[in-house]
Amino acid sequence: MRAAIISQPGSVAVGDRPDPVPAPGGVVVRVGACGICGTDLHIADGEFPPSPYPLVPGHEFAGTVAAVGEGAPGGLRPGDRVAVDPSLFCGHCGPCRSGRGNLCANWGATGDTVDGAFAEYVAVPAANCHLLPDAVSMRQGALVEPLSCAVHGVRRIGAAVGERFLVVGAGTMGLLLQQLLQGSGARVTVVDRNPRRLAIAADLGADATAEDTADLDDERFDAAVDVTGAPQAIEAAFSALRRGGRLLVFGVAADDARVALSPFRIYNDEITIVGSMAVLNSFGAAVDLIGQGAIETAPLLTDALPLEKFPEALDMMRAGAGVKIQVVPGAEGGAS
Repeated sequence: MRAAIISQPGSVAVGDRPDPVPAPGGVVVRVGACGICGTDLHIADGEFPPSPYPLVPGHEFAGTVAAVGEGAPGGLRPGDRVAVDPSLFCGHCGPCRSGRGNLCANWGATGDTVDGAFAEYVAVPAANCHLLPDAVSMRQGALVEPLSCAVHGVRRIGAAVGERFLVVGAGTMGLLLQQLLQGSGARVTVVDRNPRRLAIAADLGADATAEDTADLDDERFDAAVDVTGAPQAIEAAFSALRRGGRLLVFGVAADDARVALSPFRIYNDEITIVGSMAVLNSFGAAVDLIGQGAIETAPLLTDALPLEKFPEALDMMRAGAGVKIQVVPGAEGGAS
C-alpha cells in the first residue's frame, strides 16, 4: 500500500509499506480521510518523544472496515463505516485503573507511537472503532477525534449558562471549543492573529473577536482557554481572568516551555488552572454531536489533498493555511 512515511526527523516522503493484517481482536480500516494535527508537525520535526522512526503518522481518521481479525469484539463487519479512537491505553497501570487512561504510564496512540492513517490502510483495535451515522461523511468522521479532545477539555474546565469565556486560538480546536462552549450557554470571545479564522469564529456566533488580547481593554472573563501552547498567549489568557476565574491549558507547548504567572494572584484570587490531555471517554459523545448536526463542520473542512501530496499538506499546516487540512487517500488531483 501507499503511505506517508517519516523515516527520521525532517525526512518525509510517500512510499510503499506492507499491507497491514488484522491482529486478533483487531480490524483493518481502509482510510477515507485523515486530518493533519499540530502533533504531526512535532513528529515530523522530531519534537514528540514517544514517536519511533520510521513511522506512518495520522491519528484523526475515519474509514471503512476492510478486514476483521479473529475474536474482534463489537460485531464489526467489512463495509462498516467507522471513526477510530487512536488511544492505546495499557489498562493495567495506576492511571488506567483509576479511570484516567489518557494519563496511561505506557501511553500510546495510532499514528503517534504505531503506524497511523496517512496511508491507504491502517490496523487498529476493533474496540476503538465507532460506527458513523449514515449522514456523516468521511471528512466529518475524521473530525470526531479532534472534537473528542475538545469535549474532554470542556468537561475539564466546566461551563455554565451565561459565563464569559475567552478562547485564544481560532484553529480547528479553538473553533470546536467555541461551539461546545456556546452550546453550554456560555458567551465566547475569540482571539487570533488570523483575520480569516476570526471571520469564521464570528460566523459561528462568537460574542466578540480580536487579533490580540490587548485589544480587549480591561475586560475580565470567568474562564479562558489557551489553544495555542504559546507561553505569551497563556500568560495573556491568565491576565484576562476575573477573580475566581479558571484557565484551561489546552494547546500543546514544547516540553521545555515556561510561563510566568503570579502565584500571589492564584492564591489571592483563587484562580483555578487545569490541563486537558487528548481523549478520555469522549469519543462516543463526539460521534453523537456530529451525527446530530450540533457542530458546524463545513467552515472547518477547508482543504482535502490526495495522499501523494502529504508533504505539501504539512507545509500548508505550517503556513497556517485554511483551517482543517485533511488527506483523502482515495482522492486524485489537488486541494479542494
